[in-house]
Amino acid sequence: MLQLYTEDTFEVDGEPLFGYLRGRYNRRELTCIDDYAFDLGIEVVPCIQTLGHLGQILQWPHYAYLRDNTEVLLAESEATYEFIEKIIQAAASPFRSKRIHLGMDEAHGVGEGRYRQIFGYKEPTKIFVDHLQKVNEICTRLGLQPMIWSDTAKNNTLQGYYDENNNPADTAEVVDNMPRNMELIYWDYYHTNKDIYTQKLQQHRQLGCQQPWIANAAWTWSRFWTALPFTFESVRASTVAAKDRDDGIRNTFITIWGDEGNECDIFSALPGLCYYAEHGYCSQEEVDVPMLKRNFEGICGATFDDWVFASKIDDTPSGIPITIRTHYMPNISKWLLWEDPFLSFLSPQYADEDLETHYGNIAAHLFDVMDGKNGMHPMNERLELPARVASVLSLKCHLRQRLVEAYRNKDYERLYDLAQSRLTRLREEVDQLWRYHRSLWMKMYKPFGWEVLELRYGGLRTRLETMYDHIIAHVQCMIMKKQQQEQEQEEDNVHWRIPEFDADLECLYYGSRTNLLLDYARVISPSRPG
Repeated sequence: MLQLYTEDTFEVDGEPLFGYLRGRYNRRELTCIDDYAFDLGIEVVPCIQTLGHLGQILQWPHYAYLRDNTEVLLAESEATYEFIEKIIQAAASPFRSKRIHLGMDEAHGVGEGRYRQIFGYKEPTKIFVDHLQKVNEICTRLGLQPMIWSDTAKNNTLQGYYDENNNPADTAEVVDNMPRNMELIYWDYYHTNKDIYTQKLQQHRQLGCQQPWIANAAWTWSRFWTALPFTFESVRASTVAAKDRDDGIRNTFITIWGDEGNECDIFSALPGLCYYAEHGYCSQEEVDVPMLKRNFEGICGATFDDWVFASKIDDTPSGIPITIRTHYMPNISKWLLWEDPFLSFLSPQYADEDLETHYGNIAAHLFDVMDGKNGMHPMNERLELPARVASVLSLKCHLRQRLVEAYRNKDYERLYDLAQSRLTRLREEVDQLWRYHRSLWMKMYKPFGWEVLELRYGGLRTRLETMYDHIIAHVQCMIMKKQQQEQEQEEDNVHWRIPEFDADLECLYYGSRTNLLLDYARVISPSRPG
């Protein structure tokens, strides 16, 4: 089975702003996907959203009448259910399957926006289950078997959803009104202890769903390369729980997500997918790892260990241990790349780490193995993305620290040399990374969406150019000042100082060091937009 997650990226008749300029699938494309999968014995299930996660359409004035808040549809409105029926029909009709995934996860703030203004206050869980029943009626009328992510309005925060003491079955509203035909999917990408999964499955059964599903994940989101070591651990825990003879389940699947710009090479999830697949043919708690590596090499044409090694771009020189208390993997390479280079305001987090050598070694190894052995590993060419990311970071990570040291010591020769050598090489490496990443995207996807990443690269490139220009102008001014002794001009020339280098930096995340999972908006500037 393949569940094709789309949100708004499919064509709906009469809705030109649904998936507007987002590369939406047309009906023919979806039918081709279904036909191709059918020939391979794979059922394709449309996976959409019918409550939350609809900010991409709700941002437009045309859909303001459907808006509870910026992300959530207006429950209880007849217009909303007319719209939902329309998108369900559009999503389901290209496929042979009679299943449909309705989403409904993370509907944060349901009932707290326009809903309250129009209908008054109602307990969010009541709103959720009433809405669920109405959407279920639509599916029944259309002959579809629905499923949803199982974080209801009562527990749709991650903390609440995964709290071992938070049992949604304790809420009578949910138990009494959950449609009995509704399949529930427990999605958990964060735990490495199988006991958590076993307990949560039992709670789902108490909700009335005797055969819940489990969805685990290859950690592809908000990073450039899949966090494979953590993927293996979390997938193992969930799959071992699913395989348990007494408390296990029949259905489980692995997910791949593209949150935060889809920067990741999705193919980097392949070792995780192979690992998950091996568990399907293994009754033990761990797979035959040598067999896994041979199968990966034979199926994918790449070297398993080198693809796992590439995940080190989000690791530290000493390594980040994975224990049962580990619930996520940091995305160091992402926030190091997009962090403003002139201010480098996160550099106190890694001041005592030798990231230059760390990333230099990663880049050297990955470039070395890219060509494979006598052409036996053609897919190792995919290692170019993490190799280029590592090459950029080896030059960028401690650059501001060195420039500030030279600037404050008035070592203008050193400052000039750093700008002409290290900073110039960094700009060249960023350009090469940008061009390679662009080429990779265009080979894999429609062009829509690339503008998000290209604007990030554009911002980084221009900031590096500004940094270079200011340093060179400052050095030239100081040389002129020394030669002409024109002290009185200091206040009139903006280049006598570099204020960015005069500023002292503070540690922002005490105790976390580099163990941070940050998005682009958080790292480009210490200033909030707006």
